[in-house]
Amino acid sequence: MIARLAALCIMMSTVCGFRATAQDKNSGEPLLINDSGYFEKPGVNVMVFSSQYNGMFFDEKTAGIEIIHHGVRTATGGAVRLEPTPEQWDLIPVLESRKVDHEHGAIEAGLTYKEYNFHSKVQVTAKDKGVEISVYLDQPLPEKLAGNAGFNLEFLPAAYFEKTYLVDGNPGNFPLYPSSKTRMESADKKIPQFAGHTTFDDRGRHEFIIPSPLATGRTLVLAPEDPERRVLIRSTDAELLLFDGRNLGQNGWFIIRSLLPAGKTGKVLSWYVEPNAIPGWKRKPVIGFSQVGYTPGQDKTAVIELDKADVPLPEAVLYQVTEDGREVEKLRAPLHPWGRYLRYNYEVFDFSDVKEPGVYFLQYGNQRTNSFRISPDVFVDIWHPTLDVWFPVQMDHMEVNEAYRVWHGASFLDDALQAPVNHQHFDGYSMGPSTQTKYKSLERIPGMAVGGWYDAGDFDIQTGSHCDAVLALVDAWEKFRLDRDETFVDYPTRYVDIHRPDGKQDILQQIKHGVLNMVAQVKNIGHPVRGIVVPNLHQYHHLGDGSMETDNLPYNPRLKPYETDGRSSGTMDDRWAFTERTVFLDYYTAAALAAASRALKGFDDTLAVQCLYYARKLWNEDDSMSKQDTSRFSMMFRRNLKTTAALQLYITTKEEGFGKEFREGIWQSLDRNVQFGMATALQACPYMDQAYRDRLRPYVTRFKGVSDGYARQNPYGVPMAAGGWGGNSGIVNWAITCYYAHRQFPDIMSAAYVYRGLDYLFGCHPYSNISFVSAVGTRSKKITYGNNRADFSYIAGGVVPGILILKPDFPENKEDWPFFWGENEVTVGICANYILLSAAVNALQLGDASANR
Repeated sequence: MIARLAALCIMMSTVCGFRATAQDKNSGEPLLINDSGYFEKPGVNVMVFSSQYNGMFFDEKTAGIEIIHHGVRTATGGAVRLEPTPEQWDLIPVLESRKVDHEHGAIEAGLTYKEYNFHSKVQVTAKDKGVEISVYLDQPLPEKLAGNAGFNLEFLPAAYFEKTYLVDGNPGNFPLYPSSKTRMESADKKIPQFAGHTTFDDRGRHEFIIPSPLATGRTLVLAPEDPERRVLIRSTDAELLLFDGRNLGQNGWFIIRSLLPAGKTGKVLSWYVEPNAIPGWKRKPVIGFSQVGYTPGQDKTAVIELDKADVPLPEAVLYQVTEDGREVEKLRAPLHPWGRYLRYNYEVFDFSDVKEPGVYFLQYGNQRTNSFRISPDVFVDIWHPTLDVWFPVQMDHMEVNEAYRVWHGASFLDDALQAPVNHQHFDGYSMGPSTQTKYKSLERIPGMAVGGWYDAGDFDIQTGSHCDAVLALVDAWEKFRLDRDETFVDYPTRYVDIHRPDGKQDILQQIKHGVLNMVAQVKNIGHPVRGIVVPNLHQYHHLGDGSMETDNLPYNPRLKPYETDGRSSGTMDDRWAFTERTVFLDYYTAAALAAASRALKGFDDTLAVQCLYYARKLWNEDDSMSKQDTSRFSMMFRRNLKTTAALQLYITTKEEGFGKEFREGIWQSLDRNVQFGMATALQACPYMDQAYRDRLRPYVTRFKGVSDGYARQNPYGVPMAAGGWGGNSGIVNWAITCYYAHRQFPDIMSAAYVYRGLDYLFGCHPYSNISFVSAVGTRSKKITYGNNRADFSYIAGGVVPGILILKPDFPENKEDWPFFWGENEVTVGICANYILLSAAVNALQLGDASANR
């Protein structure tokens, strides 16, 4: 027995030795630059300025040197920076040049800070099992930057929570919550930043918080215990400093930094960075399907996303779960290859033939999905969380309560001040040399503390978004009569209570709340404004209760800062109205108000009359405004929105002059871009004659051709976006347009396009299969970029932007990190359009009268 055990031990040690050797050999595979211009090997990608820093929003955590580690982007922001833990609005380098040298395995980026005439070059070269990162200077550091300029590489906190690190062999834990030491530094020592960044905090102190490093050393190993996240960093020239950026902002990352030396040129800093690669690693397949489920009669397809090194299996299986918990195979069918999209390969599994109502799940190899439903009523309640919860929570100027929770108090009761002239705001708003109103800079505009929604995860009012939301809500009301009452709204006390019926239709209450602020703008300012937003950066990145962002007391210049007489205060925290006028916003607002006047008739007759009055006012002022929009963007949208306004005014008034304006403009709009004009053209059909429909028919055919093209562009068959914001809004609007087209021209456009848009939204999309609508579907977004994002939470019914495609080929939507607004920020426009789309898809299945159940 002992002899047999000894022999077995020798055999096992030989096998283990062979495996260790093979692992060492495979993990030692070098990084190579691929055809897409970044370093790659199985399990590791290193991108070098494939994406640049955003000049408008500064550091979006999507630029510089980035690491995609075993399928997850875990590091970003590798660049020369001027702060140990840069915040979003701190200075960013401009990319001057980028060179890819395939022959020598190197990528070089030239960076500059024009504010200091400071140029650097960062070169990344494949070396051993990782890369060498070197910083070169042609001139010594500017004296002002000595001790401030350093090379930073930022690591995603969520990827390293509950993990350890080693610095020169000394162990430490990555903190779940920031708790490291900080110190104070006077303002005169701080590097000047963006002009819009106030140099004082909200109490006027002239000091700044400076974090101290968690650890320092020459060799750092992140997550030594986790092969998927282990990264070795070794510096030959300077100390490695490990910081926790969350001490300054909840959206901060873990940062590795080395200071650049003063008085030196040439190669001044060198790191060796080695992300561990698991031998033979392949990304697990992702089975994309609708988390909400399917109606029996609709097309049902799952899209399976595969690592490009993976070998597709021949088939997938659909199982039904019975009442007693048995799993019954209902369909085993071959997969249909779609091909390559971005960095992954795709297979399609069609299970449309299964129509029996029940609970199901999909299986591909050893990958098994969670359960979903097949049922005629799967879409009936999908819009309820959005109207019941998300919209009430966004209601500005009101206290909003839900059971035991107060979402926020009555906010911005000190609205609003005229924004000053010749001012560039940090959130993209701006004012030129004139206010274009009767008000002087920083003069109080009366009557503005009423109505409106927080636009998104911040607390500004954006009029364009309001127009989009109001038009969608009116359409949902007029076409589908969404007769739901789950919200109590009381304006005299500025109080909203969720889940408390008050005998009034919620959708009409939300339409009223949106247009109250729009009417106030036209009445008190003279025209709609682009936005109303806080003036100070320390207010802008406020999280939590919106009522705490100002003191809710109108600004009084006769009082000192933080002094109050009980009715006003000397604190300049009131929101500013940015009042530069644009024709396209005039027309957009006219369209929304004209539509709202119909919906509000019989609900709030006084407001309905005001809506139509101010819609006419804006329309009639067209001639005096016709020369003020000069940009191509404004000109294009002005023409399209004039047509939209003409249609809404025609439907409301039945005046032929508006009908003539619409008919003259719609064909030009369709000829310019059939996608932009099609929804408006189709909405007009019930109010036009047969000749109009006949003329529209070929345009609908063209629109169908464009829509069919999406199925050749990507495996999901929807108009995915490739910019700095996820594409869900465009997909929702496209699906709504497809519904209009199907309703008016069913022989051209089938209902399948509408379902395809919803399937994508609910989980049949890249990267994961999570529903992009919080609290809708079996698995849905639980972490979003709302005003409660610091709590890693969500507001039920919010629809996120979705997949962000990071250049050149990486689709991403983080569910463990809420602070990517391009992926996770919920806005009023998409949520209102989602309600409309949900009602439309219910009408397809159950008939128009059943959409309001």
